[in-house]
Amino acid sequence: MYENLLLAFGLTLFAGLATGIGSLISLFTSRTNTKFLSLTLGFSAGVMIYVSMIEIFFKAKVALTSELGDQLGNWMTVIGFFGGMLLIAVIDKFVPASSNPHEVKKVEDMNLSSSEVEEAALLKMGTFTALAIGIHNFPEGIATFTSALQDPGLGIAIAVAVAIHNIPEGIAVAVPVYFATGDKKRAFKLSFLSGLAEPIGAIVAFLILMPFINDVMFGMIFAAVAGIMVFISLDELLPASKRYDSGHLSIYGLIAGMAVMALSLLLFI
Repeated sequence: MYENLLLAFGLTLFAGLATGIGSLISLFTSRTNTKFLSLTLGFSAGVMIYVSMIEIFFKAKVALTSELGDQLGNWMTVIGFFGGMLLIAVIDKFVPASSNPHEVKKVEDMNLSSSEVEEAALLKMGTFTALAIGIHNFPEGIATFTSALQDPGLGIAIAVAVAIHNIPEGIAVAVPVYFATGDKKRAFKLSFLSGLAEPIGAIVAFLILMPFINDVMFGMIFAAVAGIMVFISLDELLPASKRYDSGHLSIYGLIAGMAVMALSLLLFI
């Protein structure tokens, strides 16, 4: 397990800093490619749902039932799964909708002059969004890190899915900061830094959780990770994908994400 530490940290860093990709897209394009956004958000949701329900939940169940017995192990798996959902739901509850990174925004939606919206208000929006992303990405960092530590192949799949869904979050930070300050470097830096919450989550997981890691701990973490990813997919990614849908792109993306994840599980895990 310990030989996977470097890979686990690297994957978590990659997933978190994908917010920087979003900021670059927003700063160098005038309009959002809604078809691409719909397809990729649906794809990310498909990956997350499939890997959560088929692989992660199953691994959690196996680990917990082998240590605690069938009855208690099954109960703890379900408790961990819904506990993960409750955790991310509580985080969403206390983050204002205007700065919630799961509320996907288009580039042109924020293309407002200073006469229409005060620059200070835009800067505040971008700053609070960056803070909100940090709060949201922290448990995602723990999820990516612990998954990669236990199973590198599974960690790669989760990191890619998380990275895809972090791209619109980068847009949500960079655009209001840019229009408030006119400084592309500042907008990119704030968006880029907001993604560091994920590797920080990995470091916290390593420093605090590692001394207590055993099969029961891994089982509970995996069950919670499955719940978190399913919640994000159903509550945010799919509705956002459908909102920017043209025809059936969101469902095509969803199915493609599931198919790619299924194929990768068969071939590499």
